[in-house]
Amino acid sequence: MNTTVTVALAIGAGVVLLAAIALRLADKLGLPSLLLYLAIGVLLGESGLGVEFEDYWLAQTLGVAALLVILAEGGLTTRWADVRRALGPGLSLATVGVMVSIGVTGAVTVWLLGWTWGFALLVAAVISSTDAAAVFATLRRLPLPRRLAASLETESGLNDAPVILLVVVLSDVLTGEASGPYWLVPVVVVAELVGGAALGLAVGFGGAELLRRVALPLSGFYPLATLALCVLAFAGADLLHASGFVAVYLCGLVLGNATLPHRSASIGFAEGMASLAQIGLFVMLGLLVSPSRLPDAVGPALVVGGALLLLARPLSVLASLVWFRFPARQQAFIAWAGLRGAVPIVVATFPLTARVPGATTVFDTVFVLVLVFTLVQGWSLPWVARRLGIAAPLAPREIQVEAAPLEELDAELMQMTVPAGSRLHGVYLPELRLPEDAAVVLIVRDGRSFVPDETTRLMRGDQALLVSARRSRPEAERRLRAVSRAGRLAMWRGETGRPDDED
Repeated sequence: MNTTVTVALAIGAGVVLLAAIALRLADKLGLPSLLLYLAIGVLLGESGLGVEFEDYWLAQTLGVAALLVILAEGGLTTRWADVRRALGPGLSLATVGVMVSIGVTGAVTVWLLGWTWGFALLVAAVISSTDAAAVFATLRRLPLPRRLAASLETESGLNDAPVILLVVVLSDVLTGEASGPYWLVPVVVVAELVGGAALGLAVGFGGAELLRRVALPLSGFYPLATLALCVLAFAGADLLHASGFVAVYLCGLVLGNATLPHRSASIGFAEGMASLAQIGLFVMLGLLVSPSRLPDAVGPALVVGGALLLLARPLSVLASLVWFRFPARQQAFIAWAGLRGAVPIVVATFPLTARVPGATTVFDTVFVLVLVFTLVQGWSLPWVARRLGIAAPLAPREIQVEAAPLEELDAELMQMTVPAGSRLHGVYLPELRLPEDAAVVLIVRDGRSFVPDETTRLMRGDQALLVSARRSRPEAERRLRAVSRAGRLAMWRGETGRPDDED
């Protein structure tokens, strides 16, 4: 075998293992893992071990591929019940919010840095997209109101598409390759977003029906097929000149909420692939940067970042959510939680490949800005949530239920963990009032498993297995969530277990 390939495989495996260790270290130190992954890339690069990587075309291609997997995983792991209530706010943040953010940030940088309007708007567009990987990884560890968290997740899943389209258009303007009247730009952007959404939904629903009807020879094919459908949605949309990023996110959202064979395994596989894509993406971007150029970018990055964080983002949130009755405290948190990560750095490669004058300055400025944003925002989100009174560390968390189909019985096996703070603690099994065709069949407590009876009470930390007829699974889940929130008298307290009951 070629020695170069063998060495590359060894380095790749070593980087993944090192990244896994770095993740553990990041959790202990309270640092975002993004910083450590980027540091690994920088240490491997020209200023460290001497690995030279300056192929911006390849970096852009690999970056888009990684974002595709990350967005697919985000869609697959998002509950439609949450998105339904947050679709309006999330879509508004991803469109109106992006435009306001670009305009305000561009205006401030023209005034303070003396940049031309075209160049200032290009930089503002590159940094206006929030990062899906950072948002999904950070917010899902915080006990936030569902509507708030889902709005931020929906925004991060949908705002990449308009941002990339705007960056491409602005790059063409600055290189003199733009053609056609300017009023066509918003028409093209809207058309591509609508086309991508339509194709993503079509592939999602069609793929879900296909997976339910076709019996694959190996269970391991289902996770591959699920992810392949998301990739197909992206590729199909891109070939039709529609938005592939919107298509892949919505396709994943449909598949993740459909009743599919081996659904939990498929989602677990997507989570693993997204983590691998995130590690590879950050390490590659660390390799791509030239540390010797970064000191010159610190000043502009602080000006642009300050304009975005302190002025543009709050104004964009206010303009986007004015019609959706979000409390002022939640709007303040959304303004602070506009996390930037790998996405702006990947988008910054588009001006480089288009040979825009000053594109290197754009890339270096965005790289420094992302580092600063990650340090300032990443660790502070739990503290900000507590200070604003929208999250408490001891608040009961939503129970998590996983399901696997029992095809021949038309039933499903569910796994439930009783979290700390849940009012399921101390509840007798009959008090759950589950549907008559659903039952708790096994409990694992303190490492010991036993078959429960009518005198068994649930305790915090218990892992329970439930069997339910497929038609009754949603009702069983709602009842479990209701009791988890309000206790055995949930029904009398008006708690139904539906997402609509939450903020």
